[in-house]
Amino acid sequence: MRKSAAPRPNKRDGIWYLIRRVPKAFEALDQRGLVRVSTGIAVVDDPRAVRATDAVRQLAAELEAYWRKLAAGDSADAVRRFEEARKRARSLGLTYRTNEELAAGPLDDLLARITLPLDRNAVDDASSVSAVMGGERRPALRLSGLLKDFEAIEQQTFLSMSANQIKKWRNPKNRALANLIDVVGDKEIVRLTRDDAVSFREWWQKRIVKEGLDIATANKDIGHISKMLRVVDLTHQLRLEPIFGNLRLSGAVANQRAAFTAEFVQREVLAEGALDGLNDEARDLVYLIADTGMRLSEAANLTEETIRLDHEVPHVQVRPNGRRLKTDHSARDIPLVGCALEAIKLHPNGFPRYRDKAASLSALVNKALTNKKLLPTPKHSLYSLRHTFEDRLTAIEAPEKVVASLMGHKWIRPKYGAGPSLVQKREWLQRIAFNPPASNH
Repeated sequence: MRKSAAPRPNKRDGIWYLIRRVPKAFEALDQRGLVRVSTGIAVVDDPRAVRATDAVRQLAAELEAYWRKLAAGDSADAVRRFEEARKRARSLGLTYRTNEELAAGPLDDLLARITLPLDRNAVDDASSVSAVMGGERRPALRLSGLLKDFEAIEQQTFLSMSANQIKKWRNPKNRALANLIDVVGDKEIVRLTRDDAVSFREWWQKRIVKEGLDIATANKDIGHISKMLRVVDLTHQLRLEPIFGNLRLSGAVANQRAAFTAEFVQREVLAEGALDGLNDEARDLVYLIADTGMRLSEAANLTEETIRLDHEVPHVQVRPNGRRLKTDHSARDIPLVGCALEAIKLHPNGFPRYRDKAASLSALVNKALTNKKLLPTPKHSLYSLRHTFEDRLTAIEAPEKVVASLMGHKWIRPKYGAGPSLVQKREWLQRIAFNPPASNH
């Protein structure tokens, strides 16, 4: 939110005063219009307003806190009354409409609602009359409360997510709203305008040009805010205009990670001692990913139940296991060969240190790879091993269906049968398997 100028003392009847106009956001709660608060300091005793300036700043802070507390209390009570009225309307077979909405709507609907309490002998029931005739105003929802409301509506989304996934889901939306509030203030969402949305777009354009920020980040902000407003509007029937429509910035370029060459991985990354300094779990996860192509989160969340070393074909099973997989096609079974098999033998129960902490694993390993000069270009990272895995399968001309079943990608043709067997997949993987570090010499 843009900061207003610091309040200054004003002379009134020989006393220094704080004089503030009530902000528009609080006009309905504080109807004084202009607020005058005495500092108790006489002008003659403080002619240059040195003490009065400090006193006015303190009074202004207290006044702001009073307004926020007033708004929070009114807001909570208004939400409670509104929700009760809406539930009562539903119990009567009606969709809740406020007075203003009923007055602007069809006359037949208004007349039907007027007669309903009479027909049901509910004229003396104040809650029923209020629910039918829209006696409760819709509580003001500000940008600062938009995410909380959106989360309440989308609560089913979290059922299949882990705690860390929920955090990752929430963070970019929080950042987008904080950015928007910084540009247009903490406005009520019903008072947002197309000009506000355009101002936000222009704010991002300037930052991209001056600070070299990513266009995709700006578009994500716009997308997150647009979706939250759309879902909240649909749920509460606010009739909001799609003010963020068609505002995405052009020129975004996909940031494709580079793949290592197979030779580089074997010679440098898998060299004996190359990953010294990493803890055992982090180091062995690198080996596992190198020969399975698993996503970091998939590898880090393996458990005793999804590691099958006792099977005729030792393999790991990628399953939701308390978290949501990236796609519907991600669930799969991957045979263990080469480095991956040796790594899993050391961790038959998985990697508890990094369970649901793939971001920590990525940061740690990428820092180590950078310090050891094992990233050929800035586009390379630990995740590049997954791209290398796919390139190695392509190089030996593995069938596309086999590649898709190992990578967890969607198979482009209709799915018939069980797909490639573990034995078949192992045959292809054995042709590209890396030599574990201890066998490099």
